[in-house]
Amino acid sequence: MREKAIVTLADSNYFDLLVELIKSIQANEESKNISVCVLDAGLNKNQIKTLSPLVYSIKKANWDIEVPGYKVIKKEWLKSQVSRAFLPNYFPEFKKYLWIDSDAWINSWSAVELYFKACDNGKLGITQSIGPGYKIMTKVNWLFGKLAIIKSQNYKHAKSSGIDEDIARKLAFAPHINIGVFSLEKNSKCWGIWQENLKKTLTKGKIFGSEGLAINIAVYHNNIDVEFLPLKCNWITSHLLPKYDDKINTFVEPYLPNEKIGIMHLAAGIWQGNKDMRLNKDIKISISTLDGKEIKKSLRFGII
Repeated sequence: MREKAIVTLADSNYFDLLVELIKSIQANEESKNISVCVLDAGLNKNQIKTLSPLVYSIKKANWDIEVPGYKVIKKEWLKSQVSRAFLPNYFPEFKKYLWIDSDAWINSWSAVELYFKACDNGKLGITQSIGPGYKIMTKVNWLFGKLAIIKSQNYKHAKSSGIDEDIARKLAFAPHINIGVFSLEKNSKCWGIWQENLKKTLTKGKIFGSEGLAINIAVYHNNIDVEFLPLKCNWITSHLLPKYDDKINTFVEPYLPNEKIGIMHLAAGIWQGNKDMRLNKDIKISISTLDGKEIKKSLRFGII
């Protein structure tokens, strides 16, 4: 049995991002001991031909849980909301899996090592979307100055998915868990719990975000064993921009001690006008350096 795999998924629109993720993995000497696996959710033949020599395995993503056809027509990429909960079915030869969304890339290999360590003994290795500099975690509508209507991401999605009120309330003020980067062992009990929750969230709710809601329920309601990793291990750029250390040419956390970011994640995109950096390599934004300068940078891997 092989030891470790990094797994991701992409369609044809995210092909360039997928290649950048793979290159960011292969830029590290330690990656020689890791197998890279890809779930195909709409790649074309030429893209698969290009990928084949770069990775260990490419498998066609399936609808591992049946969903209504009208919800997913011409949206094969939505398989990412289901198939990542079934990785041992696709790549059974591995002991440990590290999932990384294709719109993320590795800035420091130390994060990869932490994730593989975090999932020892059946634990889920994952990062909560909360940290220094996060100013608003939950939206509330105030009525008559005293009554509050909760509008947290977890609560809203739970209610629309028909999740019981007591479970939805548990999620309401819990720090949201982003499922774009996580680690699990093949034999972890978490897979089964996650899959059962996912069947429930897919029954009534929308497809997008269902796997994230299911894992939040697993953590905050089912109380699965979790190893929470620091924010730098899944740095979501749309939540908080990094800074740039131009002395060593790397992205770092914006607050002291300005540690090197492990995995940069462009979830929700970085927008300039109506253009998304994930789909447009030309987009650059202003970010601060550690010595207070403002520079124009892309947050994608390998783009200066």
